[in-house]
Order: sequence, then C-alpha cells, then structure tokens
Amino acid sequence: MISELPKGYISVKNINGKQRHYLQWREGSKIRSKYIRKDDVEKTVEAIEQRRRFEAMLSELSGSGDFVKASEFDTNVIVGGSLDDMSHRAEGYRHRDCYKQLREFVFDDSDGRVCILYGLRRTGKTTMLCQLMLDMSPEELSRTAYMKIRVSDTMASVNRDMKRLHQLGFRTVLVDEATLMRDFIDSAALFSDVYAAMGMRIVMSGTDSLGFRIAMDQELYDRAIAIPTTYIPFSEHSRLLGIGDVEDYIEFGGTLRAGELNFDDPELRVVDASFRDDESTRRYIDTSICRNIQNSLSNYDGGGHFRHLRDLYEMDELTNAINRIIQDMNHRFLASVISGYFSSHDLGSAAQSLRADRDPTLRTDVLDRVDVLTVTGKLMRILGIKSPSELKVGITDAHIEEIREYLSDLDLIEECPIETTSPDPLEPYTLFTQPGMRYCQAQALVHSLMSDPEMSSLSEREKGIVTGRILDQVRGRMLEDIVLLDTIRSLPESKKAFRMQFKTGEFDMAVYDKRSDTCEIYEIKHSRVRSPHQYRHLVDQEKCAAMEKRFGRITGRFVLYRGEDHVCEEEGVRYLNVEKYLSALPVRTEVRY
Repeated sequence: MISELPKGYISVKNINGKQRHYLQWREGSKIRSKYIRKDDVEKTVEAIEQRRRFEAMLSELSGSGDFVKASEFDTNVIVGGSLDDMSHRAEGYRHRDCYKQLREFVFDDSDGRVCILYGLRRTGKTTMLCQLMLDMSPEELSRTAYMKIRVSDTMASVNRDMKRLHQLGFRTVLVDEATLMRDFIDSAALFSDVYAAMGMRIVMSGTDSLGFRIAMDQELYDRAIAIPTTYIPFSEHSRLLGIGDVEDYIEFGGTLRAGELNFDDPELRVVDASFRDDESTRRYIDTSICRNIQNSLSNYDGGGHFRHLRDLYEMDELTNAINRIIQDMNHRFLASVISGYFSSHDLGSAAQSLRADRDPTLRTDVLDRVDVLTVTGKLMRILGIKSPSELKVGITDAHIEEIREYLSDLDLIEECPIETTSPDPLEPYTLFTQPGMRYCQAQALVHSLMSDPEMSSLSEREKGIVTGRILDQVRGRMLEDIVLLDTIRSLPESKKAFRMQFKTGEFDMAVYDKRSDTCEIYEIKHSRVRSPHQYRHLVDQEKCAAMEKRFGRITGRFVLYRGEDHVCEEEGVRYLNVEKYLSALPVRTEVRY
C-alpha cells in the first residue's frame, strides 16, 4: 500500500565528525525526522521514489491539479511533483528576517492584495519562495503554481495562464521575474484587480526593484504590500551564512554570494552578461543597478518617463553617469563629480597614509611615483567610466538628483545626518547599502595599480605594503558606514544616529535619545589594537561640552573595534567588539504598502 511506503527525503548531518542519515518528512507545519542506518539508505531512497510514482499515477486517474501538463500553458508554469522537487532546493537554508512577512501574507488573510518580493540579485528571493512551498501542507502545495517569466512573455499570455489556473482550482501563484514583461508596469493591476479579487494569493518577485516601485505608485497603488530584500545587515548576513567576521561582510556584504573578481574578463563588462535567462549564470556586478533603472524606465509609459535623463539615455551615457555617482557615493552629489576628470579618492588617501606612516619600515612614497594618469585610465576602463572629453551630454544637478532618487528607490543608498556646532546645516552623508559592491571597486583599483610599470619594479614586500594599505583604508571607511547604516535602520523613532562634526575632528557616530534627552558618542576603528589616540575626541572637554549643549548628557563613550571588549576605567571609555555590537542590534524588517 502507498501509505506503508516512506515519504519525504533523505538528509545527511555531520554529528561528532560522523555522517548520519535521516528520513525527513512534513506533517502540517512540522518537520518529522527518523534515523536511517547507512545500510538501509539505498533501500529507503528507492521506496520514496516508488511512493512518488504511485502518487503521480493516482493523481492522473483522479484528474487533480497535480497532473496539469506544462504544455497546457503559454508561460513557464511549474506545478505538482516538479514544484515539490523544486522546493527542496531550499532545504536546510536559514530564513531571511523578512520571511515572516511573506509567510503571513500567504497563510493569513491577504485582504485581496498582492505581495511583491523585490531586491537585487543574490538576496534570497527565489530561496524564500521555495521555503514558502516547503512550509505548505501537501494539499496547499497541490493548489500552488510557480510561474517563471521570460523576456518573450507578455501580460496577455500571463492572463491566459492565470485564467486557466483559476479554473483548475489553484489558490496560490508565485510569479518570478515578473518585471521581465515589457508591459508589466503599465498593466500590473491585472493581478490585484482581477485575480487577487477572485481569491487567489499572488506573490510576485524580481530583480527590477524600480519597476515594482513604479507599479506600486501607479497600477498597484494601495493594492499591494512590498517586502524589500536588497538590504542585508551584518547580523543577518552573519546568521544566514554562519560567518561572523566583519571582514567577510565588507568584501561580500549586500549579497548572499561572493562577488566576481575576474576584472580582465571582457564578458563581465557587458551589461547583458548580468541578465541572462538562466539566473544561475548571471553575475552580480554593479552594472546591474544601471540596467535595473534603464529597464524599468524604458518599460514604463512607453519609455516616456526618463525625465531629464532622456538625453543621457539616448546618447548611451546613463550607465556612465550612474557608475560615476556610485563610485563617488561618499562625496557630494555635484555635477563636478561626474563632469570632472576621474580621480580615485582611495588612491590619494592611501598615498598620504603611506607617506606619513609612523613605522619607518612601512613608510614609503611609492604611490607618489606611480603613473597616476595610466593607473586611473585603466581603472576608468574597468569601471566603465568615461572621461569628460568622451561625454556628449553635460551632467546637470537635475540628472544627479534623479539618479539619486532612483538609487534610493532601489534601497541602495541611505542618508545619514551630519550635525555640527554651526547654525548652518550640512548636507547629509550618503551611505551605500551594498558594501561588497563598493569593495569590488577598490579591488579594481588595486588590480590596476599592480599592472602599472612603477609598481612592477617594486619588490613583492613593497607591493604588499602598498596594496594592503589601500584596501585597509577602504575597509576602515566602509566599517564606519556599515555601523552607521545598521544602527540607523535598527533604531526606534525615539532615537536617531548621526555624525557629529566639529571645527576640527568629529565623533564617528552619536546616538541621541529624544525621550531621555541623553546621548552616546562613538569612535569606529578598523583595528584590533587599543590606543589612547583612538578615543582622544571622546574625552575632549570642549567637544563633549558642545555635544551636551545640544543633545543632553553624555551617558556613554565607546570605541567600536575588532578586538575584545575592554573598559578604560580612568577615562570612562568602553571598547566594544564591533561584530558583537552589530550582531546585537535589534532586527527591524520592513513592509511597504
């Protein structure tokens, strides 16, 4: 009998260095497990497959939805046993923090709205859909369909398949890469006004985040909830991947997969290489942002919403402009950033640092002797950045502000306030939510430097000193940004985090508690070593007095660094391990309506 055959799948666990095999299956929302002896594994696998074959035969005879043929649909629709097999790809993966909101939408009352799961590649969207299917009972899964949209699909073909799925009694439809349809933005209301209103639960996912944002402002206004996935804080990155090293987050943070390092591969510099039909082969590089923006704008209103960016788009310079803004994300968004000759801030900072190093064995002026024009020229080619002589369209403040607006819509930037003792307000400091992407650009700089003739003449030790210092400078600034960003996004409305700037020096971060009218001040150091020089600003009486005049009594002075926790009793300064600090920040998942 079928009921006597095992169901589920075999999982392997390492316990005390030995492999143990378990039969696992689902009963309702719970996963059951049974130990299988090694000699019985093969026999159990055969029995599982036999049960699946019998169930497929019964499904065919009963005419249930499990036996719907893929050929009956115009789009790529997966149902039945194939859907069950697909869901097990996510077996053993941890849940994203935002998964709870997705699960509540599908299993609780959706109020006739649709759910949008959006974010850049490698942020766990498809995995979350598979995890959702794993959480379904067999009956729920039998009434669920997964629709993988292709560039050739249209809303007309999707409508035909949705109508057929509804007629067959399907209740949940997962529409992956919905924004690949060129007419999605202008006709997205079909999902909410027709099929969600008929009782179907629809989850749409995709990488063109801007396309979803535009659709929510237009066709899906007030009829959708959106769950963004692009921003992955350190605590979540660490939990999901089991890696608690902030260095790993600096290099690869923002995605759940390590970045591409082969900068000399010409294929990587082709925008389309990031957007192949087979998602598993797509490389996650910074040009995906440019394609995201351009694809969404060209598909919206027949391409009539480029606003001031149309001239850049028509002259094939929009990608260049966006890349320049991303490269200069930590500087002012001014026209001169783009129209001026490209110069790497990282290179200049490292040269100054090496020139003035206190350790005579590390002090060198080698970067002053490097052919900067040659190096930056190669760097510009690596990053796809054009020089002013190549630009046919002048960059204006309107261009910059619109690009900045779209980057914000993509969850790629966050504004950090800068406070000062001066009555004149300062422009906010712009944080980048994709640290791995920023670090990738720094690695491109080092790659370019190493091929410079001046660098080639150096000893291997000198090369190591120079390249190490450049990347260390970058990591230090990035660590400050990571702490600021994760802190800002974790705080309740009664608190705010910001930078405090003085005539000379600054507090890397300050947190003000509006309710108690008190504050805490922080220095952030990319170091494992403690030194009084690190907290000199925190104990500066003049700076602290100015701080307390505006933001109340200082209740804590902290240095966040990569070493062990420590208290400087005399100065009242506490050293905190930055990884522990970031991991302890409260999780605040976001759902947008």
